[in-house]
Amino acid sequence: MPFSQLGLSPYVLPALQQALQQAGYSQPTPIQQQAVPLIAKGRDVVALAPTGSGKTAAYVLPALQRFVLAPERKPRVLAQLVLVPTRELAQQVADVFITLGRHLQRQPRVVCAVGGVSINPQMMSLRGGADVVVATPGRLLDLLAHNALSLKQVQLLVLDEADRLLDMGFGDELRQVLAELPVRRQTLLFSATFPPDIEALADAGLHEPQRVEVAEQAQPEIEQRAIRIDADRRLELLLSLLREQNWPQVLVFVGSRRDSDRLASYLRTAEVSAQALHGDLSQGRRMRMLQAFKDGELQVLVATDLAARGIDIARLPAVVNYELPRSAADYLHRIGRTGRAGEKGQAVSFIDAASLAHWRLISKRNALDVVAETLAGFEPKDVEQTAAPLADDNGGVKGRRPSKKDRLRAAAAAADR
Repeated sequence: MPFSQLGLSPYVLPALQQALQQAGYSQPTPIQQQAVPLIAKGRDVVALAPTGSGKTAAYVLPALQRFVLAPERKPRVLAQLVLVPTRELAQQVADVFITLGRHLQRQPRVVCAVGGVSINPQMMSLRGGADVVVATPGRLLDLLAHNALSLKQVQLLVLDEADRLLDMGFGDELRQVLAELPVRRQTLLFSATFPPDIEALADAGLHEPQRVEVAEQAQPEIEQRAIRIDADRRLELLLSLLREQNWPQVLVFVGSRRDSDRLASYLRTAEVSAQALHGDLSQGRRMRMLQAFKDGELQVLVATDLAARGIDIARLPAVVNYELPRSAADYLHRIGRTGRAGEKGQAVSFIDAASLAHWRLISKRNALDVVAETLAGFEPKDVEQTAAPLADDNGGVKGRRPSKKDRLRAAAAAADR
């Protein structure tokens, strides 16, 4: 199905098609095929779609059409609001509005409003009004408190990655924002999952919504490997893989800000272009770093789970779990950064003796069929320890060290023997 068959107006379609072609969109993704016609008709929509499925364009295209077909107003009146959970995702969504709207007869004024930076430049950007605001909930409420904008005439509300908005504790903020919005509006809710709290949010904020769903399709496109390695040789193994695989870009996950700084420093010492991405960095530096990574100026980005939320790098060839995630679900979020948009990707996990139990737990909960392998020259010193069966597959190491509960469980098992 081409974009011309998505129900978009012939008045705006040529300009949108030109921008889509320049941005590398060859044909609509499944979520775009299902959602765009409904949104263009003004329906409320609940869309279940994984990250990387093309969901942003699914609502940006009809939103741009709505903007162009609406009467021009001076001063500008905020008519479209997009709420997202992270700063990085907010900037990406704002960029998509600008990119896909570049050839329209008139372009919307898009303001990105996020925390972690001074509020003053954002307040200045809102002087004279804005057509579209893409914001994180906390900063939006800050701007409302400063009377920098009004939500009384918003006609379109988008809640992007709604499940993560609630997971990150924005429930109260969302309720405050909904109270400021007009009752009559179009509301779109995009989420990767549909737990009870999302269902409650949809019931409260949407009017007779149409539900569309796209299953996760990234997994089959990702080659997953698990490599057993002694903890003190992980850096050596990473450098070896960088040379052998010749990855132009790789996202490396670690467990803490301190570890990300340390590993990035070690890599730079080995003459690898690398930077650490974590929550202690200023928003400006984070954005410059991400742009450098996207532009190929950086080969390695060493990130924590929190800092990596919202990262969307087209054609990212590989992800490396230098340290395993604490949550089994986060493993899927991590590897989902590669293998997007029909491209194949690689996901490599380093498994040391202390994390072998947790790897088995991750494998069990995600139904993985990935056997931990050993590479020649990198065999673990204590093969018997790394190969020992688990006393309890329902336990697991959440970090580098066993928890107190895990140690007590192991001691009890040893006493029984």
